[in-house]
Amino acid sequence: MSVLNNHIDFIAEKYENFPRGRYLTLIVLRKTESETIFRTEGSGEGLSRDTVHAGLVKENRDLISRVTISKRKQTAVERRTGRELLRQHNLLFYAGGKREGDKEDICALNRNKPCGICADCMIYGYAVGGGGAQKSRVITDDAFSILPYQTVTAKRTFNALYDNNTMRDPVTGQASSSIQEDEYVKPETLFIDMQTLKDLTADEIHYVLANVLRSRRYGAISSRLGKMRNTLVGAIFSDCEIFSNLELTQSVYDRLGPEGRQFPLDGDKVESIIIEAVKALTGEVIGTVQPLTETEINTLTDEIRQKFASPDEVKGLLNSITALYGKSET
Repeated sequence: MSVLNNHIDFIAEKYENFPRGRYLTLIVLRKTESETIFRTEGSGEGLSRDTVHAGLVKENRDLISRVTISKRKQTAVERRTGRELLRQHNLLFYAGGKREGDKEDICALNRNKPCGICADCMIYGYAVGGGGAQKSRVITDDAFSILPYQTVTAKRTFNALYDNNTMRDPVTGQASSSIQEDEYVKPETLFIDMQTLKDLTADEIHYVLANVLRSRRYGAISSRLGKMRNTLVGAIFSDCEIFSNLELTQSVYDRLGPEGRQFPLDGDKVESIIIEAVKALTGEVIGTVQPLTETEINTLTDEIRQKFASPDEVKGLLNSITALYGKSET
């Protein structure tokens, strides 16, 4: 029996077109484990960042820059993680919901040919002109670094060598001008993220949470950089949306104090402070709120770990989810 059964009033039994106000907010601590680059587009651009107040309390209202991971940069990675599994088990269909069709019409991201019935389409959403749409039931926001931009970033110069291991073309003898500089986020930088799941069934919750915990590379040049570990720190059921990523990040910054804001931060200490901050901010929510206990969080993570260690259980989970939308593997 899943630990989610302890909160059955906030979990959908089946997929419905009409929203019912059942929310589950996942609080995730993201830790970079290598140099990582989060930018909008192109090479050579600076890192994405925003200027915000450092904290919530009066003495920490100075403006600082924080590195941000945009909402799309997060969910795009996690969607691809889930779609890999769906593809392995032949649960990505053709445009229009067909089980067979032209190979070019297979459901894929950014091709304007969603099938509209796979787990990815129905959970993370899709839109196609004149052909229907599904609003995402995974509500995301930008993730912010706890510490200031200047503290958690650095620059590195790189060049492109020829076959002779020099910067001079072995054929023409001309020197290369291919020297560039990239800003990057340092390893062991911590980001706080919140993802709100709306009107999901227990199986859909397991799918989304597994996508978060199993995704390991984010940002630009992810074939060589961008290693990241995601840890589920908290989960809160509610009948409304709760506080924001930014509020939580600022509250954690306040609680760290001047002496605790030394890079790199202690991950275990930050997790404890996040739990304290969540408890304080939850008390300000106008609505019904039901947080999972620390034991329940650990149990839920173990459930995911055990289920995804078995290919048969994964296949059963994906088939069960797909059946919610009127299609299952035959």
